[in-house]
Amino acid sequence: MHDVRLNSILDNDFYKITMQNAVVKLFPSSIVKYEFINRGKHQFPEGFDAALKEAVNKMAELKLTKDEKKFMARTCPYIDLPYLDFLEGYHYDPSEVKIHQEGSELSVTVEGLWYRTILWEVPLLALISELHYEMNHMERDSNDIVMKRTLEKADSLAKLGVNFAEFGTRRRHSYKVQNLVMEALTQNKPSTFIGSSNVHFAMKFGVKPIGTHAHEWFMFHAAEYGFKMANELALEHWVDVYRGDLGVALSDTYTTDVFFQQFDKKFAKLFDGVRHDSGDPLEFADKTIAHYKNNGINPLFKYIIFSDALNLEKVEEITNYCKGKIGVSFGIGTNLTNDVGLKPMNIVMKLIGVQAPNKEWIPTVKLSDEHGKYTGDPKMIELAKEFLRIKD
Repeated sequence: MHDVRLNSILDNDFYKITMQNAVVKLFPSSIVKYEFINRGKHQFPEGFDAALKEAVNKMAELKLTKDEKKFMARTCPYIDLPYLDFLEGYHYDPSEVKIHQEGSELSVTVEGLWYRTILWEVPLLALISELHYEMNHMERDSNDIVMKRTLEKADSLAKLGVNFAEFGTRRRHSYKVQNLVMEALTQNKPSTFIGSSNVHFAMKFGVKPIGTHAHEWFMFHAAEYGFKMANELALEHWVDVYRGDLGVALSDTYTTDVFFQQFDKKFAKLFDGVRHDSGDPLEFADKTIAHYKNNGINPLFKYIIFSDALNLEKVEEITNYCKGKIGVSFGIGTNLTNDVGLKPMNIVMKLIGVQAPNKEWIPTVKLSDEHGKYTGDPKMIELAKEFLRIKD
């Protein structure tokens, strides 16, 4: 028996909630499929699938509490009340998740209505990560060391004068470690810590939940409307739902160069900034600044959220480079919630297919600004590159 479990239905990334709200409104009958991708080639011990199934089955008991609903209504006025009523009645359905183990290899897929299955990805990754360390009997650093290390990082970031958020749920060492990290970050005053992507921890520690949308938002639009229309329609639909709130656009689902061709003056003015998640961050900063200038917009009134495998050295380099050119903010994930003296896992879960009205599956792809991060059906990747005129 392993007592690894989720403690709250809000123990999830905020962008899953914001996307679910939009999906309920715009795509209530779309059916999708997700797949676990073991990028780090991690070995899973015998019985891992049974332990994970047990944790997944427990998730069916989770329910939005009255206090959680009040927190959401107070903190997120752009999410309307009918959605919060929907979330109050929502239950995870474990039959949507298929878990299978062959030797030390783990297979996890999720399939069903998009508005229902969208919440699975982040908690599944968090559970896989926590169970991996527990079942392999890997000893982490002590609570005191984790707290001390986090406080030192927060102190360095405050000295740099940069705003940062905690983005580490999906690859956290454990719930306990994320809790320790949040405790450290919120006791450090004065601080430039502005919030967490985890809604449960944001509520628990009285900070802002942070996030907008993920790659799957754009990947779904490509499967539904074609690669050429994906960025534009994904942004247009986002604006239809949020009317200017949650204004950070993710730029690299089909490469930044393609994104900026479609991120026209209207979107550039309407969105507060963009998020960087792959490729060279300084190169990305240059492209973003040039794009704003070409559209007659002062880059200093906009900002970039950097969120790709950040550590203190990277943050310092980016901050110094962007100073006086464009606003910056940072979402730091694994380096906060899994810096415990063990090797962090390299795992993801991706949207891999959208069901067409004729019941055929349309494969989804993500191209990103790093070839190593391309995901999806190889034929579809080639097709996307051809359509979007992306040269290797």
